[in-house]
Amino acid sequence: MLVFVGYVVVLASVFGGYALIGGHLGALFQPVEILMIGGAGLGAFIVGNDGKAIRATIKELPKLLRSSKHDKELYMELMALLYVLLAKGRKDGMLALEADIDDPASSPVFAQYPMILSDPHVIEFLTDYLRLIVSGNMDAFEIESLMDHEIETYKHEAEVPAHSLSKVGDALPAFGIVAAVMGVVHALASADLPPAEMGELIAHAMVGTFLGILMAYGFVSPLATLIEHHVAESSKMYQCIKVTLLANLNGYAPQLAVEFGRKVLYSTERPSFSELDDHVRQVKSR
Repeated sequence: MLVFVGYVVVLASVFGGYALIGGHLGALFQPVEILMIGGAGLGAFIVGNDGKAIRATIKELPKLLRSSKHDKELYMELMALLYVLLAKGRKDGMLALEADIDDPASSPVFAQYPMILSDPHVIEFLTDYLRLIVSGNMDAFEIESLMDHEIETYKHEAEVPAHSLSKVGDALPAFGIVAAVMGVVHALASADLPPAEMGELIAHAMVGTFLGILMAYGFVSPLATLIEHHVAESSKMYQCIKVTLLANLNGYAPQLAVEFGRKVLYSTERPSFSELDDHVRQVKSR
């Protein structure tokens, strides 16, 4: 929703300001130049990316129209799940978690946390490292190093659409200049026209530069920035799991381990110490 609001503000500010100084909006409507700039940008996007990057970008765009799901409620649910799993492992032994981590969809523990269960990537990350911990063949340092590599790989892969759109955004002003130059060439080829008509052709040609810059910095590049924000938010889920599991491996009680996980969250979504403590107490009472 905020994407549409931002686009409306951009259009209203630019075209509204142009109208206020007495400009004629009809002069800016140049569908051929829009076709040239947009088509060139699309072609460059296809040339500069492989099939995986193109599919990932197309898949990511609809998600930008929805608000982020990474809110305090989701993180509270994640930390509650981590607490329950670690408390069960501490009480009955880590081997007691095998049935839960082998088939999370059928686990009564995971079933209590549907928001987490609906994210297959988070579930896979959590269960994979619980499985390594249960095996007992790796120390905390080795698991931390492996987690860091996986989180880095996840971020790199998730940011591919952002990099792809950013490159297109950087190229659009140049494509606008290309369209403007072609318009000027067309105008100069019609040098026998009256001065008024010649001026109109040159004015139409200059619209190409304007459209290229507007499309780049008003529409495409902000999408790339938004994707980067979403990736940073989603990576906090993995970092929270990482810190909590490592704290538990280092001997901290489950209630303290989830406190470690709480500390890595952004302040806007991070529950307070008392909120998390009350939530954990409610989980314990169940």
